[in-house]
Amino acid sequence: MTLFLPSIFLLILSSLAHFSSSNQIQHNFHECLSIIQTPNTFFTPQSPNYTIILNSTTENLRCITPSNPKPELIFTPLNESHIQTAIICANKLKIQLRFRSGGHDYEGISYTSAMDPPFLLIDLSKMRAINVDLDDNSVWVEAGATVGELYYRVAEKSKTHGVVGGLCTSLGVGGHFTGGAYGSMMRKYGLGVDNALDAKIINARGEILDRKSIGEDVFWAIRGGGGGSYGVIVSWKLKLVPVPSIVTVFNVPRTLEQGATKILYKWQYVAPQIDDDLFMRVLIQNMNLPNTTKRTISTSYNALFLGGVDRLLEIMNRSFPELGLDKTDCFEMSWIESVMFIAGFPKTVPASFLLTAKPAFISQFKAKSDFVKTPIRETGMEGIWKRLLQEERPLMVWNPYGGMMGRIPESATPFPHRNGVLFKIQYVNSWIGDSKDAMKKHYKWIRKFYKYMGQYVSKDPREAYVNYRDLDLGMNEKNGDNTSVVKASSWGRRYFKDNFMRLVKVKTEFDPDNFFRHEQSIPLGF
Repeated sequence: MTLFLPSIFLLILSSLAHFSSSNQIQHNFHECLSIIQTPNTFFTPQSPNYTIILNSTTENLRCITPSNPKPELIFTPLNESHIQTAIICANKLKIQLRFRSGGHDYEGISYTSAMDPPFLLIDLSKMRAINVDLDDNSVWVEAGATVGELYYRVAEKSKTHGVVGGLCTSLGVGGHFTGGAYGSMMRKYGLGVDNALDAKIINARGEILDRKSIGEDVFWAIRGGGGGSYGVIVSWKLKLVPVPSIVTVFNVPRTLEQGATKILYKWQYVAPQIDDDLFMRVLIQNMNLPNTTKRTISTSYNALFLGGVDRLLEIMNRSFPELGLDKTDCFEMSWIESVMFIAGFPKTVPASFLLTAKPAFISQFKAKSDFVKTPIRETGMEGIWKRLLQEERPLMVWNPYGGMMGRIPESATPFPHRNGVLFKIQYVNSWIGDSKDAMKKHYKWIRKFYKYMGQYVSKDPREAYVNYRDLDLGMNEKNGDNTSVVKASSWGRRYFKDNFMRLVKVKTEFDPDNFFRHEQSIPLGF
């Protein structure tokens, strides 16, 4: 399917001839889009609702401090044709655009910029239609919907169908799936992109394309190659997967005083090899021992099992008795209720809260990621604990791989972290307050800690997850010029390994003018 430009766009193109002065870029863009004549879709910094809209879906408060660059204008399209118009206008006027579906980019590049040219924001939050088709075993979902809304609408139709996607329910569908989309069913069904059937994307010429019209190379690239490099994803078609009517969850904490080090050491061997129906991640953070000022390390085993509690206990007693899981630790519930549990919502919050698209937590933070292929020794963990106890609010999340993740080839999608990975580490350092001194202090700690962890993780390249974007790994040219492939490899190979060069090839053919670009977009391969 290719939707070419309707007659209104011919009028737009002819009107652009009147716009030439560079100091009128924002005015010209607004005038160009005004042909749409849709009220309440344009917001300048002087608009009463500008700040509310800019901050509405921001996950990382670090990215909206006063010192961060802000868009010259926010446009909230209501449909695909509005986006087509925006792209045509921006392309002709040479204006940098940023596209935001959920606002979860860890470096905020969907709504702020570290590059030189001024930019405008296309906020897709008003495009959130969801069409569940049980007969076709699929769902079409627009980019502005959150994964929580998606999960809720699927569960509303069927208690035995689910969708593979993220753990955080306020993730925007559009960007989330472009980076891979891992979640609590990844060991059973792979990533979200492994279950993507089709997509609608708007290219730099303003054409709406689908899988058939973009071809398999581009469809491959957008499923894990990171957002903002090829076009604007306006909707995804995703496979529905079977889930039991009853699933089981648990959250079991163990401190150092309760043998956390030995238990976690064993987890490294067990979690990637255990039954595919079980996803058992570990959240590691500081805590004060009750009724004391002594600090310790807490390791919380947070799990989803696609089945009943009795079979879960059989598996755990056989494979991981060290945790000491008891039936009283476990809760049977529906799949949609497990979504709420894993996301960290209190049990009193109903699943319908997912329709509000609000996150469970927001904060200022800096994050990084690693992949582990060899178990970390107990002595190594003790060194980790020592460093975690030196910081105020650090968090590590260890997500197990194995299962289906080990059976899908590295080249099947751009997401290459597959066979041989035991678990992924997410590092998050959060803080309170927006002072530059506080940010520098906590940046310094996480960068030092990340350097220390290099001895325990993947090498050549030291792999990273593109949806945990980290500008410390490198950036494109700030002036917007094309970056050399060699320079871009500093982050490209970490995110995509050998798939990076194929992504460059697809980018060069599909977006030869590099219209879609940002701090870590795929470069052209001249």
